[in-house]
Amino acid sequence: MDFPPNQGLDQDEVDEQVDEAIAENEVVLFMKGTELMPQCGYSRKALGLIDQHRDEFETVDVLDSLDEFRVALNSHSGWETTPQTFVDGEFVGGSDILEELEERGELAETLNATPDDS
Repeated sequence: MDFPPNQGLDQDEVDEQVDEAIAENEVVLFMKGTELMPQCGYSRKALGLIDQHRDEFETVDVLDSLDEFRVALNSHSGWETTPQTFVDGEFVGGSDILEELEERGELAETLNATPDDS
């Protein structure tokens, strides 16, 4: 199967997409791949950690325009790597930070997860 070279969106489009995703979602994960098909182990790990505590969160696949997403995300977080998690517009971190928060028992609170009353 042939994959075309990165066709990419233009930088302004990606900047706008990132700005909107961060502003409009309580929790957003910028990742390689999709919820159903994560395309890297770090994205899969971050997705799994968030999914343990949140039913609703947004994911954004960065693979279509990886270079442009790196630039756009770097302007929000100071990081170029993915995955990146934002909560209430604030950068939390990648899969390693999520894992540390989980180990300390702080991830649910960080993600503003509401305790299950069931």
